[in-house]
Amino acid sequence: MRKIDIALIGTGFLGTRHLKTLHALRPKANITAICDHHPDKARALARQYHAPCTADYRDLLGKCEAVSICTPTITHAEIAQFFLEHGVHVFVEKPISYSLDEADALIDLAQRNSRILQVGHVERFNAAFVAVEPLLRDPLFIECHRLNLFPNRSLDVGVVMDLMIHDIDIILGLVKSPLKDVQAVGINVLTAKEDIANARLTFANGCVCNVTASRISPEVTRKIRIFTKNAYISLDYAKQEANMYTKDERGIHRKGLPIEKDEPLKKELEHFLDCAREGKQPIVSGVEGKQALSVALNITQKIWEHRKHVL
Repeated sequence: MRKIDIALIGTGFLGTRHLKTLHALRPKANITAICDHHPDKARALARQYHAPCTADYRDLLGKCEAVSICTPTITHAEIAQFFLEHGVHVFVEKPISYSLDEADALIDLAQRNSRILQVGHVERFNAAFVAVEPLLRDPLFIECHRLNLFPNRSLDVGVVMDLMIHDIDIILGLVKSPLKDVQAVGINVLTAKEDIANARLTFANGCVCNVTASRISPEVTRKIRIFTKNAYISLDYAKQEANMYTKDERGIHRKGLPIEKDEPLKKELEHFLDCAREGKQPIVSGVEGKQALSVALNITQKIWEHRKHVL
């Protein structure tokens, strides 16, 4: 199997996890360089993973055929555009970019240059979700809770773009119907952006979704509940567990679903490497990344419009 020469850009929390994962994927990946504008950290990781390092992502040109971009959201478009323009496959962490215009430009570049553009919506690769997705036909109501400790990172965006966007992507992949209405509220507590948010999404086919996200919770919760006509499925992303509830004339019955647990980031990056090698369309391309971004921006706008009216 041919290895993909890949460089990592950004050595923060996510970037460090990407490095560890790519190193574990050595049969498929060859880490050719590490880039970060903090040279001391980059050099330390470069020594650990036996790869050269640089502070300027432009220096990576000619040293890789793919990149993994784990930098702050505001820089995604600039860096991804540079590599797509030069024929390099791009994995970019969510959200795809800071604006829809930037997302459109990246999608167009990837298509014109026949390059892979994959966006890091990792829950698509969670073993529990992969196991239950075939069972989720025509959902009627979806409820999501994604609560996290205060991260001290990713503070360039609010909780909608940081956490809720994961559930937005999952919902859009399940419902497959035009979004009809968005209602949202939220407050900022520790930052200038919203730290707690709740949104109610109504789709043209009648499906309603209630989505809650917080980054100031005392505990971590990542759960989704999906109600269909004949069943209800409860899924815990963190535990990679899922239960299905069905009813008959005797009552309601719970069934634990068989799940082969695995590391979602490993499956996600492995998928990117396979797409780069084989020219396959990724599960979460720039198109899906833009769709999730569009709804996240809509929710964020509604939150701050509501805040203006109540303050």
